[in-house]
Order: sequence, then C-alpha cells, then structure tokens
Amino acid sequence: MINFEEELEKFQPSMDIEQVEDAVFNNKYEDVTDIVKDLMKEMMSD
Repeated sequence: MINFEEELEKFQPSMDIEQVEDAVFNNKYEDVTDIVKDLMKEMMSD
C-alpha cells in the first residue's frame, strides 16, 4: 500500500516548473493586446 505521507516528504518540485512560474509572474504584459499597443507606440514614435 502507498504511504502518502512518506511520498509527500520525498516530493521535490521540478526546476522547470519553478522557472515557468517565474517567467509567468514576472511578465509585465497582461495579454497580447498590451504587446500590440506597445508595438504601435514604438512604430508611431519612429
């Protein structure tokens, strides 16, 4: 039988998951429309 408490103690999150989490939470853009708006501003200022 599986001892869930023992298995939980062994658990270590994947580094990939943590890296993805950091990238998502540190992303300053909320969605694609924000990116398009910034690109339009840059194009208009040139």
